[in-house]
Amino acid sequence: MTDKFLDKVYDARTADETRELYDAWSASYEAEVAENGYATPGRCAEALAKHLKDKDAPILDFGCGTGLSGLALKLAGFTTIDGVDLSADMLAQAKDKSVYRSLTQIEPGAAITGECKAIAAIGVIGAGAAPISTFDLIMKALPKGGYFVLSFNDHALADPVNEGRVAEWCDCGAARLLVKDYGPHLPGLDMKSNVYVLEKL
Repeated sequence: MTDKFLDKVYDARTADETRELYDAWSASYEAEVAENGYATPGRCAEALAKHLKDKDAPILDFGCGTGLSGLALKLAGFTTIDGVDLSADMLAQAKDKSVYRSLTQIEPGAAITGECKAIAAIGVIGAGAAPISTFDLIMKALPKGGYFVLSFNDHALADPVNEGRVAEWCDCGAARLLVKDYGPHLPGLDMKSNVYVLEKL
C-alpha cells in the first residue's frame, strides 16, 4: 500500500519538514494527484499564455516539484523553462521530463537570481508549503513588465493573508491583476483554486 500524502500535506510544518515530506512523496506524487484530477497547472499555463505572447521568453518555475507545472507550460507553447525546488528527489523526477533548460535545488527564502520574463508558483504558496513571504520574493525578482502566475487552493484561500498580499501589491500600483479565476484544483477531493496572473508595473 502506497502512503497517501494529500491528507497530510496541508498541515503546518518547518521548511526542513516540508523538504522531507516532499522527498518522501516524490515517487508517488504524480500518481496521487493524477487520480484526483490535478487541474491547476494546466489552468495556470493557459492563463499565462494569453498574456505572455513571446513563447521563447525565459520562465522560472518556482517550486517546480516533479515537473507537472513545467510540462503544462511546455504544452501551452513555452520553450525556455528553468525550475527550482527545495526537494532533490522531486527535482530528480522533474529532470526525467526533459522540459527544463536547468534545474536547481534551493534553500527556503533564498534570493531568486537570473533573468526571466515570468515566474510561475503553481500550488506553491499556502498551508503546509511556502509562506506568503515567497510572494514578495518573487515579485521583487521580476523585471518591470514581467508576469507572475500563481495559484491559491481552498486551504490557502481560507487564510485572508494570502489574497491580502495580492491586493497590497495591486492597490499600491506596483502590480496589475490580469487574471483571477476560481476553478478546479483537485476535483477528486472536491477542491478548487484561484489562478492569478499579475503584471509587475
